[in-house]
Amino acid sequence: MDMEEEIRALQLDSSEDNDVTASAEVLKPEEVGKPDKMEEDWRDEDHEVNVNSQPAQVEPKGTVEGKCQDISATEDIKDEEEVKKRHLNAVFIGHVDAGKSTIGGQILFLSGQVDDRTIQKYEKEAKDKNRESWYMAYIMDTNEEERVKGITVEVGRAHFETETTRFTILDAPGHKSYVPNMISGASQADIGVLVISARKGEFETGYEKGGQTREHVQLAKTLGVSKLLVVVNKMDDPTVNWSKDRYDEIESKMTPFLKSSGYNVKKDVQFLPISGLIGSNLMTRVDKNVCSWWNGPCLFETLDAVEVPLRDPKGPFRMPIIDKFKDMGTVVMGKVESGSVSEGDSLLVMPNKAQVKVLAIYIDEDKVRCAGPGENLRIRLSGIEEDDILSGFVLCSVVRPIASVSEFVAQLQILELLDNAIFTAGYKAVLHIHAVVEECEIVELMQQIDPKTKKPMKKKVLFVKNGAVVVCRIQVNNVICIEKFSDFAQLGRFTLRTEGKTVAVGKVTDVSSSPSA
Repeated sequence: MDMEEEIRALQLDSSEDNDVTASAEVLKPEEVGKPDKMEEDWRDEDHEVNVNSQPAQVEPKGTVEGKCQDISATEDIKDEEEVKKRHLNAVFIGHVDAGKSTIGGQILFLSGQVDDRTIQKYEKEAKDKNRESWYMAYIMDTNEEERVKGITVEVGRAHFETETTRFTILDAPGHKSYVPNMISGASQADIGVLVISARKGEFETGYEKGGQTREHVQLAKTLGVSKLLVVVNKMDDPTVNWSKDRYDEIESKMTPFLKSSGYNVKKDVQFLPISGLIGSNLMTRVDKNVCSWWNGPCLFETLDAVEVPLRDPKGPFRMPIIDKFKDMGTVVMGKVESGSVSEGDSLLVMPNKAQVKVLAIYIDEDKVRCAGPGENLRIRLSGIEEDDILSGFVLCSVVRPIASVSEFVAQLQILELLDNAIFTAGYKAVLHIHAVVEECEIVELMQQIDPKTKKPMKKKVLFVKNGAVVVCRIQVNNVICIEKFSDFAQLGRFTLRTEGKTVAVGKVTDVSSSPSA
């Protein structure tokens, strides 16, 4: 009988360990990193792109200070482990068919997030479609439309870890029809990985006027992607064959363009050659027999070494909402741009001023008690219905809520107007600012800025043309949540687009003179 009792006790222990639907109140510190039932529901709803991934170790604390220090149990157990790993969002951008999804898939495979069996399944599927080289991209491109056409439409999302950092891959679409989706991906990113195809003719197509390489670089800079890794892909292609001349040619053409887009090439940009399809120079350095001239790091080493500015965990809480769904309550998704959040916090959803309470917090696939800036979260809320939330609403602090306005003052740089149109009061465009996409109208040109002296010109301005920098008042149809660029850069920078083309980039300089909602 003793033996039977021991076995029963062991079974009870193991069943307790596997109980992944523990409620927030009884969650033990060591259970913080375990998946919640919510993740299964989430996958069923086809929102999650990360297929067959093994749950990575999640940091409930990370570099979070402030509120998270109140939870002594979590701190005691996880302290040293957690502080080591930071979290970064890396957006993969570049011209259509440069190999962004294939690189993303290969990274997940190399870092153990996808097993061999799944890869074999994708290989067979791709072969059946006569698209054998697409199988790695299937890891990131999960819906049928993307697989049939071979192009990414939605922003793919997946997770992997290196020794010092947890990464979220944002696989942005390269096709010009889906630039608005690329903007939403880049606006959540900390670093950009610009993928360029070295194959003969493909680099030129992406780089020439109208190619997405140019527009993506300009948008990434505008949207706050301050660090850029330029990966020259398809180096194994027969037209390239790891040629140093081809690599140098691409670097020499891209460098002046990156400078003109506002990047400090020496400090903020790094070039490296790779092959996404066969995985060369991704996780380990490329073999000298394959590429004798490359002495630099591989992609994983480069990503690990990237330094991004620290965010303030004690600042007022700001999380632009990029998506929402129902699961035992209302769940919102977004990236924390400032401050920290803990279970039980009272927050505001702006601009509709709805008071809400935080019931549960999830990082990637795991339930945590608190989270800080830079984390991608799913937060379950009480006090608001899913139908009352739209993309672009902001979850924020009650004490210091975000401004909600229908009019604001901004400094704009005109890039390229359609058919040399004139930019004047009455000009209409589509405004993209954090997760907001809203039609807008220029109601007043206030002053033109001299590009040399950076000071306002004295003469009254009635219209401006390409290349001009102008301060203007912008009106939107619906109330939106924004901040001054000087206070919260990520919530105060924007792009204006017309007929599928980016015509201007800008930053919010004043929200106070606008009528508040």
